[in-house]
Amino acid sequence: MDVSSFVAIIVSMVFVNNFILHKFLGLCSFIGVSKETRPAVSMGLAVTFVTTMSSIITWLIYRFILIPLDITYLRTISFILVIASFVQFVEMVVRKTSPALYKVFGIYLPLITVNCAVLGVAVLNSETFFLHDKAIGGSFIMSVVQGFFAGIGYLLAMFLMSGIRERLELSDVPHCFKDVPLAFVIASLMSLAFMGFNGFSL
Repeated sequence: MDVSSFVAIIVSMVFVNNFILHKFLGLCSFIGVSKETRPAVSMGLAVTFVTTMSSIITWLIYRFILIPLDITYLRTISFILVIASFVQFVEMVVRKTSPALYKVFGIYLPLITVNCAVLGVAVLNSETFFLHDKAIGGSFIMSVVQGFFAGIGYLLAMFLMSGIRERLELSDVPHCFKDVPLAFVIASLMSLAFMGFNGFSL
């Protein structure tokens, strides 16, 4: 477990294998909440929190419950339960501390429960850092780092998308392209731009 391994995980999760712009996971909240920067960043922070905490708990569940009891086929449902619990916690905190932000999130905050990006991080951790049902050296720390920076990659994509969409509100856009159609065009161009990071070698 050396520094280069962590650098590779960070660069991979944020730029090369960004869950939105490379794996195309979590697009519903990406399109729905990226109209303005503040809710987009808040959503990114909420997703980062959930991916990080769920990476910790799902690693522990996979390592100390599913593998010893030979019930790894329950991985998906157990991971979803963990993610749902943290989303409920985040929802309660946001509702209590910022009702206005909670209203802006609307349906997209509860949708983190079924956000395939969050589940994708947990599944990727279990597939990457376990070999023949045994945890590789330093797998716990690497899982947490991967979960956190997957969330940071999501946050970066949300921030960039919201900045572009805010500026486009001041532009003369044909009616047929307004809102969601244009958002998908922007997302496609951003994805093409991020493909340039595939040339990184660490």
